[in-house]
Amino acid sequence: MVFGGSPEGARPHLVGALWLMASSQSLAALVAELATAHDLELLQGAADLHRYSRDSYDYSPILQPRLAPCRADLVVRPLTFSGVERLAAACGRHGVPLTLRGSGTGNYGQSVPLEGGVVMLCGALREVEHLDPSSGVVTVQPGCLMRDLDQHLRAHGRQLRLLPSTWRSASIGGFVAGGSGGIGSIRWGFLRDPGHLLGAEVVTVEQEPRRLQLDAPEAEALNHAYGTNGILTRLQLATAPAVDWHQISIDVDTWGAAVALLQRCCRAAVALHLATLLERSVLECLPPWSGPESDRHRLLFLVAPDGVSTLARLAAASGAALHDLGPEDLDGGKGLRELSWNHTTLHMRSADVGWTYLQMMLPEPELPAMEQLKQRWGKALLWHLEGVRQQGVARLAALPLVRWTGAEPLHALMTDCRELGAVLFNPHVITVEDGGLGVVDGDQVAAKQRFDPDGLLNPGKLRGWLESISSPGCPGLPHPSRD
Repeated sequence: MVFGGSPEGARPHLVGALWLMASSQSLAALVAELATAHDLELLQGAADLHRYSRDSYDYSPILQPRLAPCRADLVVRPLTFSGVERLAAACGRHGVPLTLRGSGTGNYGQSVPLEGGVVMLCGALREVEHLDPSSGVVTVQPGCLMRDLDQHLRAHGRQLRLLPSTWRSASIGGFVAGGSGGIGSIRWGFLRDPGHLLGAEVVTVEQEPRRLQLDAPEAEALNHAYGTNGILTRLQLATAPAVDWHQISIDVDTWGAAVALLQRCCRAAVALHLATLLERSVLECLPPWSGPESDRHRLLFLVAPDGVSTLARLAAASGAALHDLGPEDLDGGKGLRELSWNHTTLHMRSADVGWTYLQMMLPEPELPAMEQLKQRWGKALLWHLEGVRQQGVARLAALPLVRWTGAEPLHALMTDCRELGAVLFNPHVITVEDGGLGVVDGDQVAAKQRFDPDGLLNPGKLRGWLESISSPGCPGLPHPSRD
């Protein structure tokens, strides 16, 4: 059996002395130890190893060649919490890397095993355990699909606050570990904002694993950490009162007028769940259910029923054409949700795989920066905006479509964006910090030291941990050998 299979440059630091000396015998010993367990399902076929070593990283033509050769040596599906602990203990004893995987809907290689080893599937742990009737706080297992969780909540008058556009197939544990925002961000900001994740249960990766209950401050270190610093086995999340959202699309002649109308709607006294703006060239490549055929720019809204008249008044004042698409149908799979956030990129790439994308928070005022970038890059840059709330303030995030002509032009575009004041969340890198946070989070590194002292969890994805290994004297970062 071949170990690893990672591309050149994808193994900046191997994990632990045992795995440095690993051979087929050490993996065979791990398999032999786990094979008789009734609470674990082992998958070793080539098709399973290929399937569960991938996510949607092919959105990035930079990540695609880098991550495509990465393969797990073994895939394991724990059927119980004791199975999770058994697997964690075996990996700890044998020094085998362990990468956690939800539904594999991420776009950045969050669940790709850079160094081989074991991929753990969380899908069997999918129960909604408790919903507090007074506070709306839900306790749920990580493998629960967000669609199923939202349906359970709606049966009790609640709903999820934040969802990715892949909410029908994404797992809640994968979203907390690898996501950041999405549908609902116009009201509730981002997943790492205080108040969303209220607690968690975590299993450590050691020869004798511990199962620990974390309060909200402790759990935050595992929020958007790509599963690098602890195995999430239960989550406590805040929810919101359920709303039967109404779908509205609005067509506008000019880009400047469309941006201005989007901002007015986002700042109005109405409840919004989604506020998307698509440049007309993007709209041409999308499925037809966002409204009648149009050669104008289009805004998409999910709005509370009592806000429909306000959006109609604002549209009329701007000389825009409003299309009332009726109440949202959560069962059909052809709603405005499926045209927003990264589903926009999905549809564009389905029409032409030559498109990739960026993610950024636009500087204020937004329009001058967008106009300058459009002048420099022309039709190679197509605008897609999402209304969000950042630290309580209405802002515009951008997920522009970018024509792929090579790594050098893409990096030149990112440089232009930064020079104009945009904050980039680079979807073409593999580490937590470089893709989203931008800086090393000392709490995340400290949590890895506490819950994964040998660095076995999803190695290569937490840059702060790698820096603590290569620079043990770095202030503020714990050395792996310290207690």
